Amino acid sequence: RSLLFPVCLSVCLLSVTMSASPAPVSSANRVASILACMEGKKDFHVGVLGLGYVGLPIALEFAAKGFPVLGFDILGSRVQHLSAGHSDIVDIPSEELARALKEYDLHFTSDLTRLGEVNSVSICVPTPLSKSRAPDISFVENATRAVTSHCKENTLVVLESTTYPGCTREVLVRSLERRGLKVGENVFVGFSPERVDPGNSKFSMCNTPKVVSGHTENCKRLAERLYAFVAPTHCVTSTEEAEMVKLLENTFRAVNIALVNELAQMSHRMGINFWNVVEAASTKPFGFMPFYPGPGTGGHCIPLDQHYLSWRAKMFGFHNRFIELAAEVNENMPRFVTSRVLTALNKEGVPALGARILICGVAYKKNVGDTRESPSLELWTLLDELGAKVEYYDPYVPSCDFYAANQAHVKLLSVEMTEVVMARFDMVLICTDHECIDYAFLLKSSRRVFDTRNRLAVMKLVTKENERKIFVL
Repeated sequence: RSLLFPVCLSVCLLSVTMSASPAPVSSANRVASILACMEGKKDFHVGVLGLGYVGLPIALEFAAKGFPVLGFDILGSRVQHLSAGHSDIVDIPSEELARALKEYDLHFTSDLTRLGEVNSVSICVPTPLSKSRAPDISFVENATRAVTSHCKENTLVVLESTTYPGCTREVLVRSLERRGLKVGENVFVGFSPERVDPGNSKFSMCNTPKVVSGHTENCKRLAERLYAFVAPTHCVTSTEEAEMVKLLENTFRAVNIALVNELAQMSHRMGINFWNVVEAASTKPFGFMPFYPGPGTGGHCIPLDQHYLSWRAKMFGFHNRFIELAAEVNENMPRFVTSRVLTALNKEGVPALGARILICGVAYKKNVGDTRESPSLELWTLLDELGAKVEYYDPYVPSCDFYAANQAHVKLLSVEMTEVVMARFDMVLICTDHECIDYAFLLKSSRRVFDTRNRLAVMKLVTKENERKIFVL
């Protein structure tokens, strides 16, 4: 009996312990519970990490659909600015933001420990290139560390930042699993590439389909349902597929822009007006999509994404010759434009040294104030290095702060477009054709105009009387 008693006691204690422990929750039940919480909206708190041109619109869309939204940004000054109803995002007027703060459950913070308060986190941070043109995912890594440290179980984490195929799995999934979480069971990971086109009044988040994926089927199911509240959705099989979708979209544009840029250079040598060629080709109702030449590519996607793809391909022993050649053509366009401008001035008896040149438009595209990767800044640097006196005019960019190729810190202020000011310049270089610019006045008050966008011809401002002072890319 003395030998049996401890055994009997231990069996009884084990039985009591097991009966007292709650039954484990299956992943299917977890997903069902999260989906039910989503449908109720009021108890499902949406987090958005990174409140730039992608994150802020997403935050407002979810808030407008009835979700409590908490936006995160590491810049305290930005959080204060947004919390006061001041927006610097072209697609979100300050009036709209101020109204959203009053009407919706929308708040902003720089306290990343509060990531533990939300049920989902959409990561919308920059993914630039390093000086060596390799992917810089340090912002994604920092965001991942913050989410991993503070998120609670059952959180849905969706990366929206453009990146290379495999990044979601290698960075986000691995980090969460190192913490001891099981992706697809008690934490959920997806990828849904942003498709924001700043300044586009026709297509916004709510009418542009969202490509959605998940690390597992449970992850994909949750990510698809969440984003279906704010946009049409299209699911793909894996996060790698979704990551490749974004790179395909922008590489497609980069390659076609490179094609017309090269043909524009060739046509110039042949004495052919390439703009007329594109216009005529566009009359074909099938099998042709018009792209237009310009001074180079800019912005947050087209100049960068092809490098993410080429960099990743090399890890698999594949060399993207076609894509890299396209990047080379586009990156050399500012040099081609510089050469054309200085040649035109030289023929007019104006040497490069001391020539006064006004760059019209320094934003990377029309009708926005974003100067990221803008070819106008490269043109400023090239012309300045050759001894020209360069200034700029841009109604969307009153001041400009950037680092030139030689790492010199450049700070510029936009001039005003007046008759007296315009008369100072030997050449006006139209780089970004904002709709609000008075091109008739610009042409009338300028000595010479180099039009890289064919804006003057499109507006039918070119006449026999002024055509001699107009130069076209």
